[in-house]
Amino acid sequence: MKLSNFSFELPKELLAEYPSEDRDEARLMVLNRKEQTIEHKLFKDVIDYFDEGDVMVLNNTKVFPARLFGNKEKTGARIEVFLLRELNEEQRLWDVLVDPARKIRIGNKLYFGSDESLVAEVIDNTTSRGRTLRFLYDGSYEEFRGKLNELGETPLPKYIKRDVEPEDEERYQTIYAKSEGAVAAPTAGLHFSRHLLKRLEIKGIDFAELTLHVGLGTFNPVEVEDLSKHKMDSEELFIDAKAASIVNNAKKEKRRICAIGTTAMRGLESSVSSNHMLNPYEGWTNKFIFPPYDFSIANCMITNFHTPKSTLLMMISAFAGHDFVMKAYKEAIKEEYKFYSYGDAMLII
Repeated sequence: MKLSNFSFELPKELLAEYPSEDRDEARLMVLNRKEQTIEHKLFKDVIDYFDEGDVMVLNNTKVFPARLFGNKEKTGARIEVFLLRELNEEQRLWDVLVDPARKIRIGNKLYFGSDESLVAEVIDNTTSRGRTLRFLYDGSYEEFRGKLNELGETPLPKYIKRDVEPEDEERYQTIYAKSEGAVAAPTAGLHFSRHLLKRLEIKGIDFAELTLHVGLGTFNPVEVEDLSKHKMDSEELFIDAKAASIVNNAKKEKRRICAIGTTAMRGLESSVSSNHMLNPYEGWTNKFIFPPYDFSIANCMITNFHTPKSTLLMMISAFAGHDFVMKAYKEAIKEEYKFYSYGDAMLII
């Protein structure tokens, strides 16, 4: 498979800039891999495809307000700072992206907030837009993190051209988000409402939670025709013994194990034992899944509709079969399904 195999024309009007009024009222396309059939449903109908003892694997990462706007010392130029990851808690060092990058050099200071109560010094260049910042703040670590939350805003995907609205903070977070650290939501999970989760629970569906802190690398464009040469950015992953046990028991009983989103799927496939069971894990993963690929853990997944040539589309193609997925995408465009973060969903069984 080459990069050009994942190209398709997507009409601009199918980009979802707002989510469905009710989370679980989004549309759902159901792909049956064995029968090669496509059904059109609503997301809340997902319950009909699961039985007691089946497992859904959720990524419980929580998006933090990672986008800050500061002013450069002396010139006062407005600079966007996107927090990627904390490098050192004690020294308050962060890996960030800056825009416009050409104005930001080592030694520059940036001031945040109307009272300039937060200051950062640029101490290293990492990539063309990447910088390492040391934040200077008088106060405890908890107060410092509180200040970041106060000054930051929800980092919506780049394709959403409208301004961030206060409601986006809640819209762009799964209802089961717990562990703060992502700069983007695991978007397949945005379709679950509290009511739907309760109904699934009552039906006897088990839930296993892992944490994969989504970074921007997930959305980096693939720029090499030979996919084996593409390198994914590393993202932090935690799978505890409880989650591994729930998944492995379901596997032994030949239950349906459904990864909710590509991040959950990538997390599962990053910690597979030699006998194809799930191991607990704590560390980093740069797993890149593209066809052909044999999946070890999940036999079902829920996902959104993804961008052309994206690593996410490549994973879906590896799971459901490239020709079948491209046929489904063609139908989704014809039927005017909404694409991307706030868009509609796909269940692959």
